[in-house]
Amino acid sequence: MVVERRSATQPVTADATTPAAWRRWLSIVLRAAHLAGVIVLGAVLLGAPLPLLPAGAAVLCSGVALLALEIADARLRCNELAGLVALAKLAVVAWMALDPAHAASLFWGVLIVSAVSSHAPRHWRHWRPGRAPPAGRADQAK
Repeated sequence: MVVERRSATQPVTADATTPAAWRRWLSIVLRAAHLAGVIVLGAVLLGAPLPLLPAGAAVLCSGVALLALEIADARLRCNELAGLVALAKLAVVAWMALDPAHAASLFWGVLIVSAVSSHAPRHWRHWRPGRAPPAGRADQAK
């Protein structure tokens, strides 16, 4: 891998796939709000005296906003595994709001799926179902 070095006087230029700086900051703020909503939702499900519906709505709305921004910035595609998982997570969060009796188990399921899918190797996150499964690093080196 070649690492490009820039001098302090050399300007940093964005390529065509890099979103504008304000959109990147919007993504960071939305992600922070989403994580805060997940924490509040988890607290509610563990017995905190807060209503479930607003917490679930905060997670769902911030998740939809993040999904829309990532699709618009071409960081996520709905025909790839990461995009399909994101859509499934939003559907499960909506299910949690409609079915409070199962909300706790759905919450933990989504939390685990989120942790695994967001930290999976890139070739798995960008895999498109219907194509051959991605090869591991050892297979790609051959």
